[in-house]
Amino acid sequence: MKALHTGLLLLVVAVSLASAPAGPSWKMKADYVEACSCHLFCPCYFNKHAEYPFCEFNIAVTVREGHSETNNLAGAKYWLTGDLGDKWGTEKKAPWVIVTFDPSTSKAQRDALTPMILKTYGLEWTELKVQEAPIEISRAGDIVEAKLDGGKMAYMKLKREPGADGKGVVLKNVKYFEASTNEGFDMYKSIEHRANFDGHKFSYSDRDAFLITIVSEEPTAAKPEKKSGNQR
Repeated sequence: MKALHTGLLLLVVAVSLASAPAGPSWKMKADYVEACSCHLFCPCYFNKHAEYPFCEFNIAVTVREGHSETNNLAGAKYWLTGDLGDKWGTEKKAPWVIVTFDPSTSKAQRDALTPMILKTYGLEWTELKVQEAPIEISRAGDIVEAKLDGGKMAYMKLKREPGADGKGVVLKNVKYFEASTNEGFDMYKSIEHRANFDGHKFSYSDRDAFLITIVSEEPTAAKPEKKSGNQR
């Protein structure tokens, strides 16, 4: 009798696991420090074109938690420098992007994160480069600093917008590219925002910047609608 009960229990567990909806094969929650060449607030989030025929950006990212298959992505750091160009909103094409991983980010994490990063933006990049360099992100009061290779490759120094009450300005209910959710755009302005790569150099100040926490995950397939017993 005991063996029968054990067998039934195992069967119930197996059926439950088989019928449970599978979670996404990849998912991450990440903290972004971002600045671009548009004035505050970047019109790319409400329109199909930037303020100019380009939108040059730096984005420093720390993965708070996440996974891809069996890879734990928590603590991984990467940096994006690039230009959205003028066709990102109409043709889903952009001129260039450089993805830089911090040396502490493992090869397994890099291999998992690269396609996740591209899917978060949903764009076809004419030029795509992947490299490695140290990433530093620090915050002191209303000032945030981010350095790539000690600031030699790229640098951001941002100051938080105080808002009417001095407690900051957070824009919510606005989509961040193809990310599933976000916690709101915490508004900043750049004191200094620059990049220095072969063939790609820019420098700006008093432009759009923000901090944001996003969740990006593998899209799940829509479940088929159940038909009632009277339908044929």
